[in-house]
Amino acid sequence: MDPAQAMHPYEKLPLFGTGLVLGLFLIGLHLVMLLKAQPVQGFLKKFPRNQQLGQVLMGVGLIWFWLLVAKPGRGPLHYLAMDLGDQFNATKPLLRILVPVLIVALGIAIKEFLAVRALGLLGLMAAAPLLESAFLKDPQSRLLIPLWTYALIIASLYWVGMPYLFRDLVSWATARQARWKALSVVGLAYGAAIVLCALLFWRGY
Repeated sequence: MDPAQAMHPYEKLPLFGTGLVLGLFLIGLHLVMLLKAQPVQGFLKKFPRNQQLGQVLMGVGLIWFWLLVAKPGRGPLHYLAMDLGDQFNATKPLLRILVPVLIVALGIAIKEFLAVRALGLLGLMAAAPLLESAFLKDPQSRLLIPLWTYALIIASLYWVGMPYLFRDLVSWATARQARWKALSVVGLAYGAAIVLCALLFWRGY
C-alpha cells in the first residue's frame, strides 16, 4: 500500500495551511470581541443555557466522532475513519450504534449547560488535527499551535466536566471593560503571530 494512502487525513494537514486558518480564525474572533464588545458579551452570558445551540453543537461533535470510528472505506462517510489500535478497534461497531443514540439522548436529557459541554467536546475533537499539523515539523515557531491547542484541551476538559466554570470565566472577563479589551488584544496578537509565522517560516511544511 502507498504510505501516503495509509496516512490518516489529519497526518496530511500542512502546517502552513492549518496555521493560516487558525491564525485568521483567532484574528477574526478577537476583532469581533473588540469591535462588538456588548453583543458578544451578551451572547456569551446567555450561551451556557442556550439549549437549541447546545443540541446543534453536540450533534456536530458526536457526528465528527462517529466519522472517526466509521468503517474504513471510500466515500465521505469513511474518509476520517481512524485506526484506534488493537485494544479499541473492537469497540468501534458498538460505538457506531451508540453515537446516534447519544446524539438524541444527550440533547434531550441534559438541561444544564449543554452548550458548554458541547463546546468542550468540539474543542477536544479539534485538538487532534491541530496537533498533527505541527507534529515533528522543523520550524520552532510551530510551537505556537501546540501551545494554543493544549490550552484548548485543558479548557475543554473543564467545560465538559465542570461547565459552570465557563459561566464564571465569562463573568470575570466581562466584569471590567479594560480587562475585556486586554483579553481581546492578546488573542488578536496571538492570531497575528501565527499568521506571520505561517507566511514567513511555514511555507512548504
